[in-house]
Amino acid sequence: MSKLNALIAGSTGYIGIQLVKLLTKHPNINIKYLCGNTSIGKSINYFDKSIKNKKLPKIIKFNNNLLNEVDIVFTALPNGESQKISNKLLKKNTLIDLSADFRLNSANEYLKWYKIKHNSKSNIKNSIYALPEISKTKLKSYKIISCPGCYPTSILLPLIPLIKNNLIKTTNIIIDSKSGYSGAGRGVHKKYAKKNLYESLSAYGIGFHRHNSEIQQELNNCTKKNIEFTFTPHLTPMFRGILSTIYLDLNKNISIKHINSKLKNFYKKDLFVKILPINSNISTNEVINTNYCHISVCKSKHKNKLIILSAIDNLIKGGAGQAVQNLNYYFGYNVKKGLV
Repeated sequence: MSKLNALIAGSTGYIGIQLVKLLTKHPNINIKYLCGNTSIGKSINYFDKSIKNKKLPKIIKFNNNLLNEVDIVFTALPNGESQKISNKLLKKNTLIDLSADFRLNSANEYLKWYKIKHNSKSNIKNSIYALPEISKTKLKSYKIISCPGCYPTSILLPLIPLIKNNLIKTTNIIIDSKSGYSGAGRGVHKKYAKKNLYESLSAYGIGFHRHNSEIQQELNNCTKKNIEFTFTPHLTPMFRGILSTIYLDLNKNISIKHINSKLKNFYKKDLFVKILPINSNISTNEVINTNYCHISVCKSKHKNKLIILSAIDNLIKGGAGQAVQNLNYYFGYNVKKGLV
């Protein structure tokens, strides 16, 4: 069986490590290069002892010549760095980016939210915001596959079908999301050293978290109406997982059964989205170490209101797993490869 050669840039971060684990199980992928800046010469096993594959290459510094020898480039880098690599891509390369560099359709919006000037504006048109269940049929037309952020993944999967079908009011949507601290990257331990990270719950980015931008962009793409929502993220004393609680107002004559049925029908062919029975109590525990998103539609004490729960593993469905899922759709592989 012929294999595609892959390079992972940013291979030692939490997302990079998870990506290595998934791709080593993928029968169509050969990990040819692992790249990093401060870990050159080390084995990936140094960063995660559970990786037992001794055939994996040692970590090297990225250089443009490596692009001649690979088909796919995965970038799990700090924001701004994937743009540099995108400018050097060869015709044979496909870039699957896990940073925010190509999530926004406007360089001005990117500057506004990330405070970084976009240095690959011409490549924005060559990229697609790739939430797999929504964009899977469109991927082949693009050279750069931009994977959504972890919070937006948990939020957009339940909301997009409802907004597309005009089932909910597009004002006063309240989103309360809680994430494991791995979502903040390896630097989280230093950043929150004085905040008792392992025993406390912290709200952050209140009102202006960067993920507001891509949530707004993608929800606005669903309808001509103006989408109004409030999003507040929280950091929890667990390593991984996201639980988003979304409060909605129903449109007239729309029942909870209709909402649940519509979601089930929308995702009936999508392996990794599970719509659970109405009023199911869900937790991150059921999705940890998987590429699944569990969604539960719940009654509110108010007749025309609804509560939706959405749970994912931020490092897999909200990160590396989503990248592999996009890889499978892009190259026509079975969607389960590397993931189940």
